[in-house]
Amino acid sequence: VQLQACGGGPVQAGGSLRLSCVASGSTFRNYAVGWFRQALGKEREFVAAIKQNSGTTVYAESVKGRFTISRDNARNSVYLQMNSLKPEDTAVYYCAADRGIITSTMRRSDSYDYWGQGTKVTVSS
Repeated sequence: VQLQACGGGPVQAGGSLRLSCVASGSTFRNYAVGWFRQALGKEREFVAAIKQNSGTTVYAESVKGRFTISRDNARNSVYLQMNSLKPEDTAVYYCAADRGIITSTMRRSDSYDYWGQGTKVTVSS
């Protein structure tokens, strides 16, 4: 599966953005999808993930209540709605996918075999 992340850009603190991860090349509904981010000079960190059937979602504590992950399998897409953005949300955001993920491993970047290119989010204060 090939992944394309988009929707990043500059935004002021308190604003919103919606990131999209569009898949091609395989049966997308069979894949769990995660969003990760990497700020300049920092390690990549987990943001949110969603299972194949949308029944299970997990979030990093730092984004819980502000970000919402969802998917539209008919459109081969997963979305990350980001509200109440903070300067510390500034990072390059990546989407990743894999078929064999179980709930307990959804937060681990090494659980995902397929990665898209990043989309940059810059939140100014």
